[in-house]
Formats: sequence, structure tokens, C-alpha cells
Amino acid sequence: MFATEIVPASLKIADDTDLGAYQSSEWGERLFCKACGTPLFWRSVDGKHAVVSAGALDDKSGLQLASQIYIDEKPSYYEFANKTATMTGPEFVAMMTAGTNKD
Repeated sequence: MFATEIVPASLKIADDTDLGAYQSSEWGERLFCKACGTPLFWRSVDGKHAVVSAGALDDKSGLQLASQIYIDEKPSYYEFANKTATMTGPEFVAMMTAGTNKD
């Protein structure tokens, strides 16, 4: 899925009537359209991070592929042409859970 990270406070939802959500991990939740099932965005439960599916945006101008996460799980048969910053799954999870108390 092509998605873009945004400042959570800048996320504006025109109509949340069919917006569904579920907690997908201890630190994040996924939001989707209840009418059709389309995944729309992910946000951290602490409110510090949000990632929106590019298909959910009205204006896609200016988007560029700048980073990839879970790079250790990508199939070996493809590679993006441009070089980007990358993070493995464990690196991404460590970043998202940094500072959380797991007592």
C-alpha cells in the first residue's frame, strides 16, 4: 500500500459516518470504511503518528516515495527504482514503541 505520513492534527475527515476503527496492536489502530472495507489510515494510540493511504487523499500532488517500512518482509523479486530510507519491521516497531512502559 502506498501511504504517506502526516501530522495527526492536520488530518481532516469530511464525513466520519462510515468510519470504522480497530486496535491492531498495543500502539496503533487502523481506520477503514465500514461501507466498503477500504483501509483509510493508521494512527498511533499516543496520537504522535498517522499514516494515510494515498488513495484516500483528494489531492495527491506532491507525494513522493521517500521511505519504506518492513523492508525485511518485501518479496525478493522487486525493487523500487529510486533509493529511499528503509526500516525493517523490528526497527519500525522499536521506533513506535520507544518510551512506552511495558510493565
